[in-house]
Formats: sequence, C-alpha cells, structure tokens
Amino acid sequence: MNNKTNKIVGVGIFTAIVVVLQLLGSFIKFGTFSVSLVLIPIVVGAALYGIGAGAWLGLAFGVTVLASGDAAPFLAVNPVGTVITVILKGVLAGLAAGAVYKLIEKKSVLGAAICSAITAPVVNTGSFLVGCVIFFMPTINEWAAAAGMENAGKFMIVGLVGLNFIFELAVNLVLSSVIVKLIKLGKKETE
Repeated sequence: MNNKTNKIVGVGIFTAIVVVLQLLGSFIKFGTFSVSLVLIPIVVGAALYGIGAGAWLGLAFGVTVLASGDAAPFLAVNPVGTVITVILKGVLAGLAAGAVYKLIEKKSVLGAAICSAITAPVVNTGSFLVGCVIFFMPTINEWAAAAGMENAGKFMIVGLVGLNFIFELAVNLVLSSVIVKLIKLGKKETE
C-alpha cells in the first residue's frame, strides 16, 4: 500500500477506535463524569498521521460525545453553546496534540509523545472550561450553589473537571507515550 492509502486506512481505524472508546467510556464513571480514554487514540493518530488527522479524530470525539448523550445536561441549557464547546474542544485537543508532536518529533520521538500526551487533555479540559465560562456561567453558578459551594470557579475545577482531569492526564501520558514509541520503533525495524 502507498502512504496515502496507509494514512486513509489508519485514520479510519483510529476514528472507529475513538467512537468505540467514547461510547464505552460513557459507562465507566470516575466521580460524576465519564472517563475519557478517547484522547489516547487521538494523540497516537495525530503522532502517526499528522495534525489534520488529530483534528479529524478530535472532531469524531466531539460528534460522538454529542450523539452519546454525555453532553445532555449542557444541551438542555444551551444547545448551540454545547455543540460549539464539545466540537471545538475535541478538534483543538487533536490539533494541538498533532502540532506539539510535529514540533518536537525530530529532537525526540519519546519527548514528542510525552508532550503531545500532556497537551491533549490540557487543551480538551481548558477548552471545556472556557466554553463553560462563555456559555453556561449562570447555570454553573446555580449548580455550585446547589452543591454548597459559593465559588463557581472552584466548583468548575473540583466538581466538573477535578479528578477526572488528573486521571485522564495520567492515563493518556502513560499509554499514549508508550504506544507511540512502540509503533515508531516497530516502523524503524520493518524499514
């Protein structure tokens, strides 16, 4: 197979993995939110196939989140804001992971994989928080008050992302880095 065909097939496989992991992840809860293992194939796909592939995989992630019902509490409040936030956070996470990987890859494949694996959850979570501030602050203030927290910012960090972000970052950092390194090593040996 030529490189273009390899890329199409590879991105297609990673797209399927993103969809399956997101759908399965909605059943695995860590606190009040679903565990997102989907950043792993986004990072690996971006490392193997480039920035555009990372953005595509992030888009597939966002569309699957919307289709799965994971965003239902936010859709009920502001459908347009939810769609913008969910799609944008996925695309930006994949785009940023791919860009960081590409920037560092020539110096160190492992370093690029590690930095990319850190970037994806930071951008994903950061974009989510920015979307919350832009589109949902009145509702988040109400949710914070109902949870007994006077500070909506603290509620967003502790209640909405907190432990979930730490778990996603740790899992993504370990698994994405190892998978990318192994695939790159395997490619070198077959060449």
